[in-house]
Amino acid sequence: MPAAWRSCGPAGGSRSQVRARQSRRAEALGTGLGPAGASLGGSGSGALRKARRQQQLVSKRLLREDSLVNGDGQAGVEIAVEPLSDQEILQLLRDVQRGTEERKKLLSRLRQGLQHKETQQKFVRLEGSMRVLIGLFTSSLANVQMEAARCLHELSHSCDPAVAEACLPATSYLLTYLSGHSVEFTELCLYTLGNLAVESDAVRKQLLPQGIIPALASCIQSPHVAVLEGLGYVLSQLLQAREAPTKIIPHVNNTLLISQGIVSTLVLLLLELASVMSKAATEGLELLICPVLRCLSNLLAEDETEGCKVQIQDERLLVALFLFMQYFLQQHPFLVQECLWLLNNLTADEPIFCSAVLTMDLLPALLQLLSCSRMVTLLALTVLCNIAEKGPAYCYQLHQKAVLPSLLSTLALSDAQVVGQSLELLHLLFLHLPEAADDFLSQAGLQALEQHQDNPQLQERVRALSETYLQPAAASLISCAGASAAVLPSS
Repeated sequence: MPAAWRSCGPAGGSRSQVRARQSRRAEALGTGLGPAGASLGGSGSGALRKARRQQQLVSKRLLREDSLVNGDGQAGVEIAVEPLSDQEILQLLRDVQRGTEERKKLLSRLRQGLQHKETQQKFVRLEGSMRVLIGLFTSSLANVQMEAARCLHELSHSCDPAVAEACLPATSYLLTYLSGHSVEFTELCLYTLGNLAVESDAVRKQLLPQGIIPALASCIQSPHVAVLEGLGYVLSQLLQAREAPTKIIPHVNNTLLISQGIVSTLVLLLLELASVMSKAATEGLELLICPVLRCLSNLLAEDETEGCKVQIQDERLLVALFLFMQYFLQQHPFLVQECLWLLNNLTADEPIFCSAVLTMDLLPALLQLLSCSRMVTLLALTVLCNIAEKGPAYCYQLHQKAVLPSLLSTLALSDAQVVGQSLELLHLLFLHLPEAADDFLSQAGLQALEQHQDNPQLQERVRALSETYLQPAAASLISCAGASAAVLPSS
């Protein structure tokens, strides 16, 4: 093999090395743009899109009932509650402490008042208010405890860091109650923790020694999708923090998570999320899908770097990934990149998923992505390289499904990295399927290469490709044409 074709994966290095670099994304978790902070461009509009997407991924989630209960106990009537005054808050707290049968109703009124920013700020400034609320949160009465938890949840949704830090005394109880008595209660505790973690450095600093990672690990075993979604949300919020690479990620024991079956749990969660897309509104669903995709991609990389054995055999995962990419391509293209990172890791070593892409007729959808953004194109090309690397049978199917016309389109681009990855794919096709070189020449492939022969980043690889595969193929075609002419009868 010519020297020019050694280590021709993206950014240099073999594809297995690239797989580890691409998947271990601690430094890029906040951007979702790829290894070492790779970006889609340096323009102001690109920076704006990046900032907007980052804001989406760290946005808070608010669990709130669709209907509230009115003063007569009737359900289904929406009540608009004005902000509460200091005196009203104090009176509510006094009445709640008296232990009357109206405590749930009183807490419900407090919760509705806490939907206003000014009430939140007044509440945390009142001496003893948080102590009373936490006392109710730890009550042995389930209905009182639930309503107090909803009050804490409203406070966690505040954009004021002082409000979040006022909730610090509640964090140890929130962690304890992750093994709570009901799915709804556990879900509420998870989203409250996620909201608090994203708002305050002090909260995150306290949660780690309190054992948030082991507490979240215990939630992995839950059979309830709502709990698993909440788990993904908290993990996502923690990993978005600027101190995540040095302070949070080292606390995560991926080997332990894998041994407890988190991989199969995450796969099932993605399948469940894909199944609900056609049945319900999908607004905000990308915020649940994204952290699950990232966690699964990183755990697959852990398989290689830490000696853990991760096996995924469920081909339905591919269908889910392509469904996500098709659905979110226009409105949330960052999610397409996340899906392709995972698809890259799935196809890097295991031939089962490479075969599935071909046999399940998913290749046309993958080829369509070659006309998208730079990063999406690069990732799609990397997945195609993973498939071609598996040998002649795979290259034959790629060739039969018209991969060459798509490559001629990417070769027409000016981006050196995209063209370089296209050359890598051509090299694998010609290596395992020499007749592909003949077809490439017949489709004006040589002219497509010649436009890059003066590019310092590409010229050596263009020359190697031409000398190794295309010139012999061209000579063979000329020889065959000459032989045919020689046996033609004279006119």
